[in-house]
Amino acid sequence: MIVDPAGSRLVIPRGMFAALRLAVVVTVLASAASGCAPTVYSVHVLPAARVVEEAELAGAAEHAPYEYHFARVHLEQARVAAAESAYQDAIRYAKVAAEHGRLAQRRTREVLGAARDRDERDDDEENR
Repeated sequence: MIVDPAGSRLVIPRGMFAALRLAVVVTVLASAASGCAPTVYSVHVLPAARVVEEAELAGAAEHAPYEYHFARVHLEQARVAAAESAYQDAIRYAKVAAEHGRLAQRRTREVLGAARDRDERDDDEENR
């Protein structure tokens, strides 16, 4: 830092400010990449939990039981791994949980859509 000639204020050279800003950004990214517990939960486990919950609300336990159960088991493993500070394992399990949660949602939509199509076809045949 440099004090201006009048001595009334500090002047931070432009390059020094950019370097300080870069250092802050690098520190934040490094802490996020290191997998500290709050970051693992907020970035990986919580979104996976939302996906699995949405699958459950859509009826996946009944209509896509394999995909739904697989997602729930991996979500639980993600939580256990995070609690044991095995953050890379937690991330991996959370990704699998989210993937299978989305598969469960998709499969449920397919099954319900096929059932709706069947019902509409049956109704059309009865009305003839």
